[in-house]
Parts: sequence; C-alpha cells; structure tokens
Amino acid sequence: MSMYPNSQTRRVELEYGAEDRAVFNFFNTVYAWMAAGLGVTATVAYLVSQSPALMKVLFVNKFMLVALLLGAWGIAYAVQAAAARISAAAATALFMLYAAVIGAMISYIFLVYPFSTLAGAFIITAGTFGAMSLYGFVTKRDLSGIGSFLVMGAIGLFFASIVNVFIASNALSWVLTYAILAVFIGMTAYHTQQLKRIAQDNVHNGDLAARYAIIGSLVLYISFINMFMAILRILGSRK
Repeated sequence: MSMYPNSQTRRVELEYGAEDRAVFNFFNTVYAWMAAGLGVTATVAYLVSQSPALMKVLFVNKFMLVALLLGAWGIAYAVQAAAARISAAAATALFMLYAAVIGAMISYIFLVYPFSTLAGAFIITAGTFGAMSLYGFVTKRDLSGIGSFLVMGAIGLFFASIVNVFIASNALSWVLTYAILAVFIGMTAYHTQQLKRIAQDNVHNGDLAARYAIIGSLVLYISFINMFMAILRILGSRK
C-alpha cells in the first residue's frame, strides 16, 4: 500500500490543471493573432479608401476584384493545407498578407458607411462571435457533422459571390448576405470546438501548437470578417 494514497489523484489533478492552462494559453494566442489580423485589415482598408487611384484600380475593373478574391482564397487554403509542415513564422506572414488583401477588398466601407454604422456592426459582430465561440468551447455536443455541412456551404457561397460580382443581382446579394451570416455563425462554434481538440492533442508539442494557433486565428478571422460584412450590410445605414 502506498504511503501516499492520494498521490496518484493529485498527480492527475496537477496534470489536468497544466493541460487546462495550456489550452487557455493556446486560445489566448489564437485570439491575439486574430485581433492583430483585424487591426491590419482595418488599417489597410482605411489607407486604401483614402486613395482615389487605388480605389479606381480595385473596384472599376471587376476582374481585379475577382483576382483578389481568388488570391485571398488561395492564401487561406495554402496555410490551412500546410498546417503541419509550415513554420509558425511563415504561417504568420501569410496570415498578415491575407489580412492586408482583405483590407484592400473591403476598403469601400469607409466611403459607403458612416462611422456609427461601422462601429455598431463591429460591436454586434464581436458579441455574436464571442457567444458562438464560447458555445463551441464549452458544448459537449459534437459539431463535426454540422461543421462539414457548413464548410461545403461556405465554399458554395464563395463561388456564388464571385458569380454575383459579374451579374450584380441585388436579390441574390441579399440571399448571400443572410446565408453567409448564418453559415459563419455556425462555423465560429465549429472551428472553436475543433481548435480546442487540437490544443488538447498537442498540449505537449509547443512548436506544433504554435503553428496551429496561427491557423486557428486565420479560420476564426475569416468567420469574423464574413459576419461583420453581412451584419454591416443588414444594418444598411449608408452615407
């Protein structure tokens, strides 16, 4: 009989506590990089909006806008596909590049919407994002099934949005707006749950956890931006 009958229980508790702290540290890194990405996007968007020449290049030629959309998609896909091989530094650089491209693409919002609408949309988005991310973190329900459906839906909406750049259907635009909002609200919870599992599986592999933290910040950033743009359009108070 052990002289310390509770020693095994204490070790388990200590290990669980260490793992729990590692998961929270992982998410702190994820949200910090996501915030940095949003900061880059906002800065680039504002600076581009102040240049009539750049705005003309970006938005007069529809093919330029489509090229940026496809380029941004390519960057996001490449980073996620190479998650286990790419270094954390390379993933970070690509994420910041992606955030800058998105900033250029949405720069028109500073000319179309008043600051009060932008601020209101951001607050609503942040609240919705926070609630769904919290749900994804604490729920015991497996979201993998619905997550796969949402990923396919997001891909379909992406290509439908490209088509609508050329046909410019207002009705389709509104359908896409509400569909995008619904899909990325769900994606926020799904990706948060997936990231929690990744953090738990890689709690003792700091290098891999650092890489996945950047990937996680990218996927949650994508959800946030899409929700923000949909909510901004729904609020619709224009200059």
